[in-house]
Amino acid sequence: MKDQLGTFFKGFAMGAANVVPGVSGGTIALITGIYERLIDALKAFDVEALKLGMRFQFATLWKKVDGTFLSALILGVVFSIASLAKILEQQLGENPVIVMSVFFGLIAASIPSVGKTVKKWTADVVLVFLIGVAIAVSMAFLTPASERNDPLYLGLCGVVAMCSMIIPGLSGSFVLLLMGNYRLILASVNDLSSGNIGGALGVIIPVGIGSVIGLLVLSRFLSWLFKAHHDRAIGSITGFVVGSLVIIWPWKDEVLKKVLKNGVTEEKVVGYENWSLPNFASGEAWLQLGAVALGVILILAVEFFAKRGQKA
Repeated sequence: MKDQLGTFFKGFAMGAANVVPGVSGGTIALITGIYERLIDALKAFDVEALKLGMRFQFATLWKKVDGTFLSALILGVVFSIASLAKILEQQLGENPVIVMSVFFGLIAASIPSVGKTVKKWTADVVLVFLIGVAIAVSMAFLTPASERNDPLYLGLCGVVAMCSMIIPGLSGSFVLLLMGNYRLILASVNDLSSGNIGGALGVIIPVGIGSVIGLLVLSRFLSWLFKAHHDRAIGSITGFVVGSLVIIWPWKDEVLKKVLKNGVTEEKVVGYENWSLPNFASGEAWLQLGAVALGVILILAVEFFAKRGQKA
């Protein structure tokens, strides 16, 4: 029971990370020591698992897919997204710098935790690290696409976003932002939790189907990658995490563009500009730096309790 509760809270942390653009739930899974177990559990959903289900051999199926671990983790992720999506959507609108400061601290503190899992930093590992940094940084300068709500595109959003969510350092929410559908999906999650089920399901169902497909396909590739090229995989992931600091840097300006949607003019984020340092002469800057420190403390606490759980 204690192990399941710990897994639930790790899932809760992953769900919270996945809601915010620039933060990766995969990074949380990696530093809490459950990443490879998660990938192996997802990879277990294969033809043999399907046959076990069709034969109603549910006990064997449950053991094969590590059902106790996976169910506790998924429950934590779902509960987190359902409970925090509305709060984060509101706070990102009212206090964006404070929110981004917390998550900047989370990401910065996670870099040593990710990088130290590389067994040996050889030249090729350093090379893929630099490639990972370059790819993540370049994403900060991409222009988001226009919002689209047709089912095929929503399914594609689910595939791509879920792939990003389980790759440490690559933010699924930021990819959705680039694809133009981040606010649409976040609003649909809020509608679902608020009781507006009819409108929300038209978005949630195709995204969910795409997410499942993305999970099942990518988990097999990642499982092979970690076994065959462990240090190179972690090296590139560490690069993603370092590069994502540019994406989530709190002190930058959003480039907004007015778009017409359903007869209503809305402002849409199409990029970022004017990266700068905080204004240390203002009291607000020190509050923001305190938020960064809070993010660092949260990651250190997560890692501390994860190590205690592994020892136990």
